[in-house]
Amino acid sequence: MAFQLSASASEWSPVTQEVDDDWDHEESVDVPIAELDISDEKPEDDPPPVVVNGDTNVDANVDANVDANATTTNSVPVKEESPPDPKPAKAEVAKAEVVKAKSASKKSESTTKKGKKSNEEKDVYHDDREHVNVVFIGHVDAGKSTISGQILVLTGQTDERTVQKFKEIAKQKNRDSWWIAYIMDTSEEERNKGKTVEVGRALFDTPKKRYTILDAPGHKNYVPAMIVGAAQADVGVLVISTRRGEFEAGFQRGGQTCEHAMLAKTLGITKLVVAVNKMDDETVNWSQERYDFCVEKLRKYLKTCGYAKKDITYLPLSGLTGEGLKDVVSKETCPWYGGLSLLQTLDSLKSIKRDSTAPLRVPIIDKYKDMGCVITLGKVESGILRSDTTLLLMPSGRKVQCVNIGVDDQEVSIAKCGENVNVYLKGCEMSDVHSGDVLCEQASRCPRAVALDCQMYVLDLLEHKPLLTAGYSCVLHIHTVIVECEVAELLFQTDKAGKKSKRPPRFVRSGTSVGCRLTLASVCAMERYKDFSQLGRFTLRDEGKTIAIGKVSKVYEA
Repeated sequence: MAFQLSASASEWSPVTQEVDDDWDHEESVDVPIAELDISDEKPEDDPPPVVVNGDTNVDANVDANVDANATTTNSVPVKEESPPDPKPAKAEVAKAEVVKAKSASKKSESTTKKGKKSNEEKDVYHDDREHVNVVFIGHVDAGKSTISGQILVLTGQTDERTVQKFKEIAKQKNRDSWWIAYIMDTSEEERNKGKTVEVGRALFDTPKKRYTILDAPGHKNYVPAMIVGAAQADVGVLVISTRRGEFEAGFQRGGQTCEHAMLAKTLGITKLVVAVNKMDDETVNWSQERYDFCVEKLRKYLKTCGYAKKDITYLPLSGLTGEGLKDVVSKETCPWYGGLSLLQTLDSLKSIKRDSTAPLRVPIIDKYKDMGCVITLGKVESGILRSDTTLLLMPSGRKVQCVNIGVDDQEVSIAKCGENVNVYLKGCEMSDVHSGDVLCEQASRCPRAVALDCQMYVLDLLEHKPLLTAGYSCVLHIHTVIVECEVAELLFQTDKAGKKSKRPPRFVRSGTSVGCRLTLASVCAMERYKDFSQLGRFTLRDEGKTIAIGKVSKVYEA
């Protein structure tokens, strides 16, 4: 089953159409995934009704099939992964980014003494530079943590004393060259294994922009953590190793180069920088032939994922030596390359369109307690977050008080759309807050989903479970939520001409576009894709494998 590539299609229906102008017309190709391009363009009209047995049935009431008393706890057991899913963010790194909150009473007293400030005076952004979340993805041992750590060294985020400490730790473990990666890999487990397990977080800036590094794990066992990290990202850096054998391993069955690239596109990352790493390796030695081989093979695959040609940048570098990261590789080392360095490339990307006028949505990725507050970590996906306001914690609906906001080690009164925030909450306990909860305003709450209708593309089912049918159980990943789900009903199948079947199929196989209804094991906060794209994209995984990608078209509330 093949579909024509549409780099900017707002619908996922596999419609045969002309290739978008982002691609050269001579490069038009038929691809299996590209028609599921998850663009942030929002269709003006509601999705057409689903036709089931000749009747329009998309608005059918499924409440009878859904337990109205479903639990609101998002912490459900995830049976697909082994070992268990790691935490999405490293607490010790996250805490270092958080400013100490002043108590609400002290703040109130200060305001009384100095006189109440006007909104214009109080609501001052702490930094006018754009903030960008950059996720580093790719196959295990491609060099993601080394590049991330080297960036922190080159931008002055680590002092000489810290560098010497990491060098000594690496020397004690007989891994002298790994000290750079230790800047990001902070746990003993990661340092002993030499593999990233959790999503590392760190800050750096340039004169033009502020950045948060999200260093995602590359091992296939930790894909759920990678999904959570990529769900927060604005830009993706796909790291590939040019070392003989390592690049090929990332493309083999089970290699994470391809899966990470596909998942990044599914999660809404449209800007991709391909860091062609380890060019200094003795098997490569800055060879243009090897560089071109890797780039060409990857370029063909990225087309099938739906990336626009203009949104991909390739560049050679060495994370170990730092060449090509901050400054362009010298002509003596790499005479055939005439492009920008990695940081120059990131700075050159156009500003990201954000909707500060939309209702507030802050998905939560982690939490801890300090200063008498429950401190939640998340990203402002839409709207503006203000301190001293009452918010709703969805899906529980609990009212909480936002008493302080931390951004980039500073206390601020408001946080713009796109900022990573530490939200200091009163009116709740640690047990009331879960990863996957969403903070929103009382006037525009996020829906409490117990079931959903969706349109999805079935990628590659398990060999021993080759059919997707009603009753199929798997795990749903949507923004920062991980929850078990079940296919309640197949609604329609879409053929390669974009036509929906009049009758629902009994089952579908890999490579099929299908509309279906999913029921959830617990109540979750989510949105329709057309309303909030970041909270309406999802992936389905089963036994450690990504089996489908999709978007939410209808939410059935508890």
